[in-house]
Amino acid sequence: MTTTTPAVPNTAAEILAAAKALAPTLRARGPEIEENRRLPADVVELIRATGAFRMGFSRAWGGPELSSVEQTEVVEALAYGDSGAGWAAMIGMDSGLYASFLDERVAKEMFPHLDMTTAGLLFPTGKAEKTEGGYRLTGRWQFGSGITHADWVISGAFIYQDGEPFLVDGSHDSILLMVPREEVEIIDTWHTTGLAGSGSCDYAIHDVYVPEGHTLTFGEVRNGGGPLAQPEVHMRNMPGVPLGVARAALDWVRDQVVTKSAGGGANRWADNWRMQVALAECEADFNATRSAVYGAMERQWEVLSAGGTMDDLTPDERAALPLSRAHAFRTARSIVMRLYDLMQTGAIYKPNPLDRWLRDTMVMCQHVVAQDKILQSAGAHLLGARPSFPLSLGITS
Repeated sequence: MTTTTPAVPNTAAEILAAAKALAPTLRARGPEIEENRRLPADVVELIRATGAFRMGFSRAWGGPELSSVEQTEVVEALAYGDSGAGWAAMIGMDSGLYASFLDERVAKEMFPHLDMTTAGLLFPTGKAEKTEGGYRLTGRWQFGSGITHADWVISGAFIYQDGEPFLVDGSHDSILLMVPREEVEIIDTWHTTGLAGSGSCDYAIHDVYVPEGHTLTFGEVRNGGGPLAQPEVHMRNMPGVPLGVARAALDWVRDQVVTKSAGGGANRWADNWRMQVALAECEADFNATRSAVYGAMERQWEVLSAGGTMDDLTPDERAALPLSRAHAFRTARSIVMRLYDLMQTGAIYKPNPLDRWLRDTMVMCQHVVAQDKILQSAGAHLLGARPSFPLSLGITS
């Protein structure tokens, strides 16, 4: 008797359905994932089997080429099961997005199948010394989410030549370099308040040769095109994580209230005015925030898929993208905090998931996409001034 491996889902509907089906398993494995401080190997394979890691690969490569909205829905479904799993999937699926900025022949050698993952930090904290045919890369980076199961590691670095900063128009130039995971040292620093399952360890690279073909910048698309071949594409699906967590917390608390009210009596939780108002307020905030995220992305996709550019969006439409992202992170934290208070002492006992969701949303709000510099950049753009963090708006100059 022979057995065949099931085909990996390869359409938006199939991948989303698989992610939703996996969520209960991820929820059950949540305490283990947190204690492990990374995704267990079998959980990685469960996520890989949903097709989540292949979402960014183009149809020309045989991939599903999910829109940014569809990617976010999948991330949201996985985060509904477990925050760390959703975060790691959101990061790991960037392989297909980075492929557009690599030479097609090189990219296909690097990614011989569509379900390979990439981790790493894009900010240029390393040193890339120019050498014949490429660079010698050295440095240490933080927040390598999913690096323990990654196939490739992408890292930002400043360029040097003969030991001196390599300048372009008077500024120190930088580049992104991709290195096989086997050539990277993982430094186990990820002992954190929350989001432990993302395995976002520090990592170091020691004088590793990186050929020119394994480098990229978001200012140069080398193969393909369209709405996914854009500088800020890897940031679009990030709100899926906080939205998935907030939705999970809301559903869990509502189930608790209904369960505790099932016996009837004069003091049913479901009849409590405070419960009703608090849950209604949280639902209103969630629905408004989610609509803002998806509305901004849908408008962006409409313009880009019609052949337009980010410059074809109005200032308000461009600002809505980073603002809705930041607001999703902050609102998810606010919702979970209010639900935690609503449940009072019922929220403090482990393995109560509210405890983990509270800590996870606290940590994810420390990411740059939820920081005040994003608000400054958006506000400056609305006023015709120069943002201090241009990439948050998809502005490259």
